[in-house]
Amino acid sequence: MSKPIILLVEDEPAIADTLVYALGTEGFEPVWCATGADALSACGKRAPALAVLDVGLPDINGFDLFKQLRAALPELPALFLTARAGEIDRVVGLELGADDYVAKPFSPRELVARVRTILRRAQKVAAAPATASAHGFAVDDERKQIRYRGKALDLSRTEYRLLKVLIDRPGRVYTRDELMDRAWDDPASAFDRTVDAHVKMLRAKLRALAPEADPIQTHRGMGYSLREGEQ
Repeated sequence: MSKPIILLVEDEPAIADTLVYALGTEGFEPVWCATGADALSACGKRAPALAVLDVGLPDINGFDLFKQLRAALPELPALFLTARAGEIDRVVGLELGADDYVAKPFSPRELVARVRTILRRAQKVAAAPATASAHGFAVDDERKQIRYRGKALDLSRTEYRLLKVLIDRPGRVYTRDELMDRAWDDPASAFDRTVDAHVKMLRAKLRALAPEADPIQTHRGMGYSLREGEQ
């Protein structure tokens, strides 16, 4: 059985060496690239199961690199590494659809554990392939796709999970903590503003398909719900 390929894009050799060793001893096949250009070239030859991306690369911003990788591999899970633990960086990475975010310094064992968690989530296959709903949405959990009014939504992994939670129980008000528990791999790494940012992105994507509709309802001081009977 082939080992899962982990694309590691990190320009600091000492960190890269440690992670290559940690990933290799845990059953993965790490492919190390020191620049974004090398990473894009490597992906063109062999598709990775997951990408670990440093935000501060010498030739390209890690966020921009992620966009280019996702353009070629739309389902590619990703974990960001950064020397900056600022809230803005975290929100930007998560809004782009990253699955996790680790600030330096970090434990290689912790990072490997997070890689395993992300891959487990990515490999889950639902029993029911597609579920039509009476409120304008159709969920295909096997393909991890949601259609709204007959049109497929271009969603990140977290956006998909968040919207599916709301779709499953129209009218049910979820607190931000509940949404984090249900839609994030590591709820402890998220925060209220992260949920708000993802809901904002979802609303923009829904409006792009149906400008007159606003299926996600905000409940001030409580959380969010999907409007009942939304068509």
